[in-house]
Amino acid sequence: MSIFIKPYKTRLLCYYIGMENTEKLAHIRHSLAHLLGSSLMKLYPGSKLTLGPAIDNGFYYDVDIVGKIHEDDLVKIEAEMRIQIKSWSTFEKEVVSESSAKSTFSENEYKNELIDGIKDKGEEITLYTSGSFTDLCRGGHVENMGDIDMAGWKLDRVAGAYWRGDEKNKMLTRVYGLAFENKNDLDAYTDRRDEAHARDHKKLGKELDLFTFSDLIGPGLPLWTPRGTMVRNLLDEYVWELRKSAGYEKVEIPHITKKELYEKSGHWDKFKDDLFHVTSREGHEFAMKPMNCPHHTQIFDRKPWSYKELPQRYANTTTCYRDEQSGELSGLSRLRAFTQDDAHVFCRMDQTREEFLKVFDIVQAFYKTFGFELRVRISKHDPENFNNYIGDKEKWVLAEQTLTNLAVEKGVETFEGVGEAAFYGPKLDFMAKDAIGREWQVATIQLDMNMPERFDLNCTNEKGEKERVVMIHAAIMGSIDRFMSVLIEHIAGKFPTWLSPIQVAIIPVRENHDEAATKLFDTLINKFIRVEKISSNESLGKRIHHAKKYNTPYIIVLGDKEIESGNLTIEKIDGTKIQMSQDEFIEHLEKEIKNRS
Repeated sequence: MSIFIKPYKTRLLCYYIGMENTEKLAHIRHSLAHLLGSSLMKLYPGSKLTLGPAIDNGFYYDVDIVGKIHEDDLVKIEAEMRIQIKSWSTFEKEVVSESSAKSTFSENEYKNELIDGIKDKGEEITLYTSGSFTDLCRGGHVENMGDIDMAGWKLDRVAGAYWRGDEKNKMLTRVYGLAFENKNDLDAYTDRRDEAHARDHKKLGKELDLFTFSDLIGPGLPLWTPRGTMVRNLLDEYVWELRKSAGYEKVEIPHITKKELYEKSGHWDKFKDDLFHVTSREGHEFAMKPMNCPHHTQIFDRKPWSYKELPQRYANTTTCYRDEQSGELSGLSRLRAFTQDDAHVFCRMDQTREEFLKVFDIVQAFYKTFGFELRVRISKHDPENFNNYIGDKEKWVLAEQTLTNLAVEKGVETFEGVGEAAFYGPKLDFMAKDAIGREWQVATIQLDMNMPERFDLNCTNEKGEKERVVMIHAAIMGSIDRFMSVLIEHIAGKFPTWLSPIQVAIIPVRENHDEAATKLFDTLINKFIRVEKISSNESLGKRIHHAKKYNTPYIIVLGDKEIESGNLTIEKIDGTKIQMSQDEFIEHLEKEIKNRS
């Protein structure tokens, strides 16, 4: 997939109760940020305030603090806020000159930098005052602080943040607060956040022994254990099964390339700072591949093509590399090495509809398997900044209309994302809502008429003339690593039977039951069922706990009763118990695995 806009900066659209950032709620949050700033200055005199915006769950203020703020200090800061709010009412606006503003903040270089920025943009400089606190601000406050529900907000946590987000700048202290219109919305949000923490893929990945990171290897470079590798391979095999039925063929490409490839594709000028550069001993400059599409153009360009041989559909699961900053790395969600299930179709323009519909069907089938709800963002170019894109406007308009018509034809819920297009073409981005209401960008289909132009990709048409082909980029999971992070949190680490690294655990009660357990183990193995026999000197309770720790879908405890009756007592992952004969259980398992239910 050739998306080179940062794939891990994808917006997480939150659907927590009360989280819709309405104008009223934004004003509440921004007003509370002022209150926080005032309280910080009262408790930590000599500190320097920087920026204090409203955010999608509350507010924060970054401060160059005198002293140090610990989590325990939030209690006293919040108490000061609740004292001060009693003397605050409205916000009084004052338009001031540059010199007056700089005089007001003469000892604060951060505010002076902001004032310079406002002046450069030609905007008016405004100060807002409530109580005895005055701050540099564009506005957006409540009409009366008394209208804020005192039970609808609280301080949340302390973190570090570089000034202006630049790691070359000074590290500031950021104090976060949560704010909603009422206590019920605040409680609903915190409950959901607690649930999200319990489902955190970084925590569950370690507990389930799926992946790890090593300081010796480096951050953002995941290592996959046997269990995690099993899950990744099963997911990739499922995508390939769907693609194979749609006529795709597998290809392979190297992990490095000459920079000339990316110069021709247009990636080098725009993203050379995001590449890992490699210089050979002969002085040749290479780059670790950050995407696969330019390589796939060269596979297509290896020979002349007749229109009768199109479409050509190439699929490739391979690792890509991007030089992400350390502070941007996060578990599997954003990495320096990530694996894509990538595919590119080379076809004529009049074949794009059919090819898009094929990918559309694959995406819907795949995500339906996991119970995700999908809607589609039609990601278009930003007409105000067309210099950020390659190609001409006429082709962009045609491509965007083509995608819009396809989405309408499929009858899915859609919304527009102006400015969300890749630099070479528009796309359909599939947004998946998970089990706790969060929405993630997952699959993508992109129509590209620019890269075939740059690489002069053609076929011979019915008239014997050269005809420019178009290129479709199609990723189902996108980054397998990132999809794994979304899936783990969606299912709380409880993989369905077909995807679970271990599908059945057999636990003999005592040593004299081990022979029967081994016999059952061998029978299941011969049926290609992933099974574990847990025999040890540990207590039965500890061995059962071991199986449950890894969320094993089925646990069979084998004792005298089961051996004598021939019926198995099976505990399912949800804690319920069933009884079946051995043959019935195998038939049940095989059906569940085959149907991916």
